Amino acid sequence: MSYLLPIFLLVTAAGLSWSLGKYLTWAMEPKCLGALRRAWENLSGQLLGNAVREGQCWTGYARSLLLFNGLMFLIAFSMLLLQGSLPLNPDRKTAVEPSLAFNTAASFTTNTNLQHYGGEVSLSYLSQISLMWLQFVSAATGIAALAALSRALSGRELLGNFYLDLWRATTLVLLPLAIVWAVLLVVSGVPMTFQGSAVVTTLEGTSQTIARGPVAAFVAIKQLGTNGGGFFGANCAHPFENPTWWTNIANNLAILLIPMASVWMFGRITGRPRHAAVVFVVMLTIYVLLAGFAIRLEQAPTGAFRDLPIASSANLEGKELRFGSGAAAFWAVATTSTSNGSVNAMHDSLNPLTGLLPLVGMWLNVVFGGVGVGMINMFLFIVVAVFLAGMMVGRTPEYLARKVETAEMKLALGALLLHPVLILGGVAVFCATSWGRATVQEGCSHDLSRMVYEFSSAAANNGSGFEGLDDNTVPWNVATGVIMLLGRYLPILLPLAIAASLAAKRSVSESGGTFRTDSWMFGAILAGSIIVVGALLFLPIAVLGPISEHLGGMTAPVP
Repeated sequence: MSYLLPIFLLVTAAGLSWSLGKYLTWAMEPKCLGALRRAWENLSGQLLGNAVREGQCWTGYARSLLLFNGLMFLIAFSMLLLQGSLPLNPDRKTAVEPSLAFNTAASFTTNTNLQHYGGEVSLSYLSQISLMWLQFVSAATGIAALAALSRALSGRELLGNFYLDLWRATTLVLLPLAIVWAVLLVVSGVPMTFQGSAVVTTLEGTSQTIARGPVAAFVAIKQLGTNGGGFFGANCAHPFENPTWWTNIANNLAILLIPMASVWMFGRITGRPRHAAVVFVVMLTIYVLLAGFAIRLEQAPTGAFRDLPIASSANLEGKELRFGSGAAAFWAVATTSTSNGSVNAMHDSLNPLTGLLPLVGMWLNVVFGGVGVGMINMFLFIVVAVFLAGMMVGRTPEYLARKVETAEMKLALGALLLHPVLILGGVAVFCATSWGRATVQEGCSHDLSRMVYEFSSAAANNGSGFEGLDDNTVPWNVATGVIMLLGRYLPILLPLAIAASLAAKRSVSESGGTFRTDSWMFGAILAGSIIVVGALLFLPIAVLGPISEHLGGMTAPVP
């Protein structure tokens, strides 16, 4: 029974993603200008001005992307600092501490939504709404970047216009889907109100303050846009965000849909749907393995109950009983593989080897990944796989009829190595200084896993956490904020540079010696490249953290 819901969700999400991929292509591809799209483009031109119609090369596109995202950051940062003086603050929340405001603004601008605060405790309704706006435009940034990358790989030197792509992704894709999902959540019992907290009298006769707000709208876009930030501190373990079994299913589908559909959009814009199908199968295979192992491993009892009569049950520590251990383990893999970051259970309470699997999803960062950017990250591994395949057949590597040479490989390897440098470098610094040591509890392998998880979540723009860390400090806020910014924009800009370099080259005709990228052999090489590179980069820290905890117990000291 534990596997029936995951199978249903995966089959449903994969089926819906095919149709949604067609819709994404229709929304984002200028070549799909039918009568309806032409009318929409004309209206957009009138609203936004003719400047959005000018095509941009990759450098112009990148500048516009960085400029707009910088503006997003400044708006969010300012609103958090001025929160106490702004409207829509019925519970009179005060200003956010500057380092926390920096971290939160960086987090929501980069589609990470790492939260070192409790939303219902720290933020006004206006602040929550401003962060909800960021959840739309940060997700739209990822979709726009993938559309631009796909156009470059189809041979176009002008990648489109970033502002127009952002508008398309927001108004044609994210906003309609979010409205539908929010209505479904409201019908299912998720609150949607601008009234302040409710003060009620309990059955015991005591007074209790119950936080509420425009929750349904916030939750809808946080899931669809792989944002993940919770309106409440408990995220989707909170009954106001995820009240029933049916909302749990709806949220799981929302997490998977657009990341899966992004792969099909990539294939359609590049004109290589069979190549996209191979990439999709590779992603899905790794995803199924991670989810299957997580569900199986979480059936074992928690170590805290060892030798007790309850030890024969599955690990229910930190779980919502309305979901159970299987649904929690599946969600843990879904949210970290897709860079979503929302949770419906306490990840800190997962069995050690189960907790390793969400880490693997963030370390690889390509198992569907975040909206748009997951496929961009996979493109880097594709370049590496193409290079290896070319060396195997003894000819210059080619990708989509263009030669992959030294310049492209340097950029690809630089982008791939950035991810482990941000994670492992951050962990090393915080393990060696009081910045990290003062925020852990026992100095055991589980505490190391907590720090590794925090930096992995920041670098992968995921946002989930093991918790158990005292991470709302100036060093943690600043360090993870900087890592979120670097981990977001460099892995977008470097692939755009690679794709533009390929687009500028003369296409070569395929021959009998061309290694096809739509074959099962290429899929095997691509999967092998992902697994081998991931293992080489992160296996040592996995051994010191979750594996050591599994073998020696939570109290084992870090070697």
